[in-house]
Amino acid sequence: MSIHEVFMPALSSTMTEGKIVSWVKSPGDKVEKGETVVVVESDKADMDVETFYEGFLAHIIVEAGETAPVGSAIAFIAETEAEIEQAKSLANSGGAAATPTSSPEPVAATASAATPALASQNGSNHKEGRLVASPRARKLAKELKVDLTTLQGSGPFGRIVAEDVEALSNKGKQPATAPAAPPAPVPTSVPVAPPAPQTPAPAPVAAAIPGQIVPLTTFQNAVVRNMVATISVPVFRVGYTITTDGLDKLYKQIKSKGVTMTALLAKAVAVTLQKHPLLNASYSDQGIVYHSDINISVAVAMDDGGLITPVLQNADAVDIYSLSRTWKSLVERARAKQLQPQEYNSGTFTLSNLGMFGVDKFDAILPPGQGSILAIGASRPQVVATPDGLFGVRQQMQVNITSDHRIIYGAHAAAFLQDLAKLIETNPQSLTM
Repeated sequence: MSIHEVFMPALSSTMTEGKIVSWVKSPGDKVEKGETVVVVESDKADMDVETFYEGFLAHIIVEAGETAPVGSAIAFIAETEAEIEQAKSLANSGGAAATPTSSPEPVAATASAATPALASQNGSNHKEGRLVASPRARKLAKELKVDLTTLQGSGPFGRIVAEDVEALSNKGKQPATAPAAPPAPVPTSVPVAPPAPQTPAPAPVAAAIPGQIVPLTTFQNAVVRNMVATISVPVFRVGYTITTDGLDKLYKQIKSKGVTMTALLAKAVAVTLQKHPLLNASYSDQGIVYHSDINISVAVAMDDGGLITPVLQNADAVDIYSLSRTWKSLVERARAKQLQPQEYNSGTFTLSNLGMFGVDKFDAILPPGQGSILAIGASRPQVVATPDGLFGVRQQMQVNITSDHRIIYGAHAAAFLQDLAKLIETNPQSLTM
C-alpha cells in the first residue's frame, strides 16, 4: 500500500502548532510532486506547503480553520486512485499510513510563499512549473471557480493576488499584464515620533462580546510563549532624555524622498551599536554571542492583535534611502503574513516605539535570544535650561533600554545611550551618508 501522511511542518524554530488557512487541493484531486496542497499559518506568517509525492489527495484530517501540533498528520495522499478508499478507511479507523519498506515519512515541505518567482517577459509568474499566487488569491479563486493558470499576476514579480482574481470574476477579462520586473517602491512617509504626533486608531482585534471568551490567534499565542520565556532572564532598565531638534529638522528635509522616522531611528541605533558590540550581543550557555551583523528588529502591531518584529538587516551599512524602502516593504508583507523566517527572526537588537500614540515613556520586554531592546516615547516640546543660563524650548523624547543583566551591566547601557544621544543631537546629518 502506497499511502503517505501529510504532516504539519515546523515553519519556524518557535512554532509548536499550525493553523490550516486553506486547502488548495480537495479530496480526490490529483497532486504533483512539489505542488502546493495546503496553506498553513505559523506563529509568524502564512506559508504554502508542498508535497514530496505524486498521487491523489485522499483524505483531509485537519480542516481549514483548525489547528494541529507540529509533526501530526493533517491529510493522506494515495499514489493511485484505487487506494483512495483505503486511505479513507485508514483515517476513519484512526490508523497510521505505512509503506511496504519503511515507516511513514513527512511529505510536506515549506514553500517560499513570501518570495515570489521572477516574472518573465510575457508576464508569466511560473517558476520551474510552479504557479505563484497569494494564499488569499488561491482561496478566492476556488470560491469563484476561477482558473489561476489563465491569470497574469499584477503583484510583485508577477505574483497573482486577490485583486487579479476579483478583476477576472467581475469583468470577465484578464487583468493587466504585470511588468517583467517590479517597479521601484514609491516611498511614503511613515513617521514614528514626529514633533506633533497624532494618535492613530489602534489595530483592530477580534470583536469583544461581553461574557464571551475570544480564543487567541496563532500570532497571539506565539507572543504569549515568547513573553513567558523572558521571565527567567534577569533584566534591568536605564532611561535617557534625547533632544531631537536636529533629527526632526533632518526628517522634514528628506521625508519627501521616502525616508521614514523608523529608518532614521534604526540607522542611528545601528551606527551607535558599532561602538558598543556588547549591546548587540546575546547570552548563551557557552558564553557571550557577539553577532557579526547589526540587524535591527522593529516591533509592528498586526491587524489581528498579534505582534511581529520585521528585521532591518545590516542597518548600519545600508544607506538611509534603501533602508526606508526596505522598511516599507517589510511592513506591508508583515501585515499580509508574507515574511520569510529570516526577515523576522534574525534580529540582534530591537526597537519598540509607542511615540506615535503620544506615550511619554514605557518599559519594553526583552525578546528571547537578544541582549537589549530600546523603548522609544514621543518627541515633545519641553522647556529646558540652556548653557547660557536662560530658558528655551527643545523637542525631547524619552528612551528606555531593557538589557540582559547576565552579560550587560548598567554602565554599558548608559554609555550606549549617551553615544546615541550625542549622534542624534549633534550629528544627525551623518545618518544620510
